[in-house]
Amino acid sequence: MNTADKDLVREHLSHLGEPETLDAEKQAELKERIKAELKAQDAVLVAHYYCDDIIQELAEETGGCVADSLEMARFGANHPASTLVVAGVKFMGETAKILSQEKRVLMPTLEATCSLDLGCPVDEFSAFCDQHPDRTVVVYANTSAAVKARADWVVTSSIAVEVVEHLHSKGEKLIWAPDKHLGGYVQKKTGADVLLWDSACIVHEEFKAKGVLDLKKVYPDAAVLVHPESPESVVDIADVVGSTSQLIKAAQEMDNETFIVATDRGIFYKMQQLCPDKRFLEAPTAGNGATCRSCAHCPWMAMNALESMLHVLQTGDQEVFVDQALGEKAMLPLTRMLDFGAQMKK
Repeated sequence: MNTADKDLVREHLSHLGEPETLDAEKQAELKERIKAELKAQDAVLVAHYYCDDIIQELAEETGGCVADSLEMARFGANHPASTLVVAGVKFMGETAKILSQEKRVLMPTLEATCSLDLGCPVDEFSAFCDQHPDRTVVVYANTSAAVKARADWVVTSSIAVEVVEHLHSKGEKLIWAPDKHLGGYVQKKTGADVLLWDSACIVHEEFKAKGVLDLKKVYPDAAVLVHPESPESVVDIADVVGSTSQLIKAAQEMDNETFIVATDRGIFYKMQQLCPDKRFLEAPTAGNGATCRSCAHCPWMAMNALESMLHVLQTGDQEVFVDQALGEKAMLPLTRMLDFGAQMKK
């Protein structure tokens, strides 16, 4: 991530307060009130794996969805509810709105953004693309609707390698944005000709290979699970590299009893739920005496609080809007992603 992007992220983080800690009684009360509002308003809750445990639990208890961004998009588009409540970060709400323009899309807060989104402003990115008109533009889902509208393809980490393999087999040269670590991983796996945009996730960029190896000495039988947004040095020592859903699947299928996990610790809720007899450890994010901006949990994901969710359901605040013309342009690469993903499942 370049210096300007780091300064922008630092500015956004400086405005975030600490989430309020609620006691069990207050949490239970809020959950019941939210459940009643969801039912009354024909709404369904769609939550990302990186949200706090209580939010994921609420989504499951109300017939909603806890998933990665690809499955969140599919679920929201296919569900009959007239209102979608998206617990995640802003690009996820925008994607839901683009794919379900007839539905009302609410978020607990529209301030929940993403360092990858911040690090890829549409004007700068469009100018970069214009300098290389012969290249197919592939953008990660962690981008604004405007950046998606400029792209030929949108991908999530769960299908990025397969999409790029497909394009490479056709002889296409690519632009990849915004995550340089995921882009570098995909480039290495496929051998494709890729120009990488310079941005990174503040959570994954902080995982340290030395820290993982030191922890591995303490737990020599532990398997290392790594999200490909992590630095190459961390990816290189992984037993499994994959998206959130792929890492959860690996935890279920592998015989190891202990796992060192290099992704947002929000994923531990689902891992522990599916593998109650296994142990999950956070991959280290800093050396001795160092500080981190995320400490293995996205500060924007943490903004998805019960109180905020109840408020938006009661008031209609924090509704997601996407310009119709922009949404129609962004729909094309998003549809390619969904169609490609559906084809992979056959």
